[in-house]
Amino acid sequence: MILTNNLTSDSACRTFFSNDIYFASFSNAILFDGKQVIHPERLVRYENDMSLIIDDTKSAEDKKRRRDIVVKTDVDGVCCLFSIEHQSTIDKNMVIRCGNYEMLEYLKQLKNKKLKRLVPQVIIVFYTGDKKWNTPLELNDYFDIPEELKEYVNDWKIKVVDVKEIDTSKIKDEQTRYFIEAIQEMYKGNYEGLHRRIKMNRDNFIYAAIITGSLDLIRDLPEGDEIDMCEGMERMAEGFRNEGRSEGKLEEKRSTLKEQLEIKLGTISNNLELQLTNATLEKLNILTRNIFNITNEEDVLKIIN
Repeated sequence: MILTNNLTSDSACRTFFSNDIYFASFSNAILFDGKQVIHPERLVRYENDMSLIIDDTKSAEDKKRRRDIVVKTDVDGVCCLFSIEHQSTIDKNMVIRCGNYEMLEYLKQLKNKKLKRLVPQVIIVFYTGDKKWNTPLELNDYFDIPEELKEYVNDWKIKVVDVKEIDTSKIKDEQTRYFIEAIQEMYKGNYEGLHRRIKMNRDNFIYAAIITGSLDLIRDLPEGDEIDMCEGMERMAEGFRNEGRSEGKLEEKRSTLKEQLEIKLGTISNNLELQLTNATLEKLNILTRNIFNITNEEDVLKIIN
């Protein structure tokens, strides 16, 4: 049984992609248009601890970076590294971070006398936030480069994949496909959107709910290793319908959010409590989906105002 109170969106994503079949199916869909280039049975987990300083004002713990999931495998007989870096929020430093990850890994490889050639790397930035990614995707986007220097300034590009825009038809493994589709439907609030009679791994459904901040809507999820997606979605839809009809449910949501914010922030101000009281159901649902990304009261106010 999953202890949901101990899971964040990052840990839920890491746990899901620790499954080699899910990792390979997702990566093949994103990188190779669904072609089976990466084979799950040939994946080897790769140690990826590395220290890197991005902001000197951060604590020592924040300076210790670990890419979420890194695997080693072969492509056409050539050893390669593939990684998935989960992002639940937009990070303006993402190009720099990925560049640091890769260069530090290459520096580490150079110290390995057994390697005759460096091992190429590919990083997929898997973005699951509710907003559209709006920060640079390549290093040159950060600069104003004089025309005379353009051919000399090195570029660095990243692959950002927005979960809301993924074409799931390219994902061959059905459980990986259902996982992405569940996240998409939860973000749309379209809990009756999946009309086929399909079976989804129960844990994966919970991971999707954690990533979208929808845990409060799946308290009555059916038991068992697999759930009927239509039944699960219908229960979530019923939860929203009940909230829309019942002021008592709305008040319950406000109370639950207040408790969650007090746990995350320690205390909340009278002003924020008043703002929560006056917030609409729509705003409260958005806040619920983003609860794991909240770090201060300003984050809350930006969502509900």
